[in-house]
Amino acid sequence: MHDSWHWHLDVEHPFLTTSMLQRWPHGFFTRQSWPATPVDLTAMLQSTATVHRAKQVHGNQVVTPPAASAQTQPEATLPEADAVMTVAPQQAAWVCTADCTPVLIGDVQTGQVAAIHAGWRGTALRIVPTVIQKMQAQGSELSHLRLAIGPAIAGEVYQVTIPVAAAVGRSLTSFFPDGQQWQDTAIVERLLTMTAAPLLPDPAPRRIRLDVRRINALQIAELGISAEQVVIAPHCTFQEPERFFSYRRTREKKVQWSGIVSFSD
Repeated sequence: MHDSWHWHLDVEHPFLTTSMLQRWPHGFFTRQSWPATPVDLTAMLQSTATVHRAKQVHGNQVVTPPAASAQTQPEATLPEADAVMTVAPQQAAWVCTADCTPVLIGDVQTGQVAAIHAGWRGTALRIVPTVIQKMQAQGSELSHLRLAIGPAIAGEVYQVTIPVAAAVGRSLTSFFPDGQQWQDTAIVERLLTMTAAPLLPDPAPRRIRLDVRRINALQIAELGISAEQVVIAPHCTFQEPERFFSYRRTREKKVQWSGIVSFSD
């Protein structure tokens, strides 16, 4: 579904959108926006929206406004979390990434949204299913959700250790029930044989290539969400240095932002 993605280039801060989320102001921004903040970028998407983000720590905690207000709180006092979920209209939820996977979710019925930072650690902790379950508790139905998995490091260039790949693989509960009982090598061997496998071989000993976005898509499918409700951006942060920061490529602590704005039903 590559044709569902669209670049907006004739603006101060170029950004990527998807028709999957066309009902919500949203954007996956690029390195060209550095060092603009979510407050700056929200003004481009929806000038009347309040701005919300968290202090990201590679976990699976979810925060809601007003605790995550980026307009009234200095960064040092923001709550520690890796997902922001809205609770009212006109709230912009933001996350930042530099190889990790940004995921934006919208509910077509309630209008509410979430922004998620899913690195390998957060993915191993099932942060996306955690957010979806919290949205369900807030009134969402799975069939009403629309999900966009944004630019991130691609599996073919993301080398990790076998234990890291196994830790992420264990998050697929339908494949690995009682996941802690599975040995690392057994998990890796099974994932390598899957159709559209989330792992690829690596020539280095005790190393493997990991597609974190594919793991997140599989977690989403396990919940009963159809593939027609999910799109994955055809962009790799590592392989597109002109567009994206990549910590794996340069070790720079710079990021690009991804955000989405809620609306009323």
